[in-house]
Amino acid sequence: ILYGLITGIRNLLFDKGLLKWYSFDLPIIAVGNLSVGGTGKTPQIEYLIRLLSNQYKLATLSRGYKRQSEGFVLANKNSDALQLGDEPFQFYQKFATIQVAVDADRKNGVEQLLSGSVKPEVILLDDAFQHRKVKAGFYIMLTSFRDLYCNDFMLPTGNLREWRSGAQRANIVIVTKCPHNLSLEDQNTIKQELNLNSNQSLFFTFIEYDEVVYSDKNKIKVTEVKVMDKLLLAGIAKPESFFTHLKQGNDECLTFPDHHHFSESELQEIKKKANHKIIVTTEKDYVRLKGSILSEQLYYLPIKCSF
Repeated sequence: ILYGLITGIRNLLFDKGLLKWYSFDLPIIAVGNLSVGGTGKTPQIEYLIRLLSNQYKLATLSRGYKRQSEGFVLANKNSDALQLGDEPFQFYQKFATIQVAVDADRKNGVEQLLSGSVKPEVILLDDAFQHRKVKAGFYIMLTSFRDLYCNDFMLPTGNLREWRSGAQRANIVIVTKCPHNLSLEDQNTIKQELNLNSNQSLFFTFIEYDEVVYSDKNKIKVTEVKVMDKLLLAGIAKPESFFTHLKQGNDECLTFPDHHHFSESELQEIKKKANHKIIVTTEKDYVRLKGSILSEQLYYLPIKCSF
């Protein structure tokens, strides 16, 4: 109740204009959620990049969670995951034609992007549903199929960052991580549970796994990887589906906190446990582990969201 009271008063002050917000003269799309982590923001941002980057000069702006830099940073050839954070660095590595920036102060971040030599025509705000200081032109809110915000509670009892009523700010609500065969009946049941406003649109997505795992120099088909002895490693919010997709037999699964920066002793321990077997990790973890002592046996499995 106390946490909800604080966030509720903050939202009310923004709604009434008593806390100042800023808008900009270009399309800004904010992607976020009501809950803490694990709803699939990174695949959704990548979907939007693929959708828009061929038509518009595109930029992504993230906070850069757990990065070791401060202020505004625009990704360049010398950047790494420590400077940008793992997710922005992943965007930078995968999409050569876009600008990738990080700044905890999103207003300053947008201003810096617009003052640069290449001005973006569209900006994607990553994990910015609660960042009220910048008013986006369009809000996409994600909620996980197995953890719908309408059935959740405020922190610390549940995982919600603010009251469920915050969902009313969304233009689009996307139920992520659905089963591939989600029936129309189940979709309608969820639609009734969420009870969205008439001006809001509802979509359903599922995680689509690549058919190949990749290393710096090699790639292996997932069908072959599944029957190999391997170690599975994940430092993401909800790794269960990743493990389920690849695990067979006596494969060991190692779990670390979301956005975890691996110490040298942890890397040594992982290498010892792997015992010359291949190590398969998530793409987000790979950008942090690339170049480490695990590199020679390290592979990652890309994912994307499909509607």
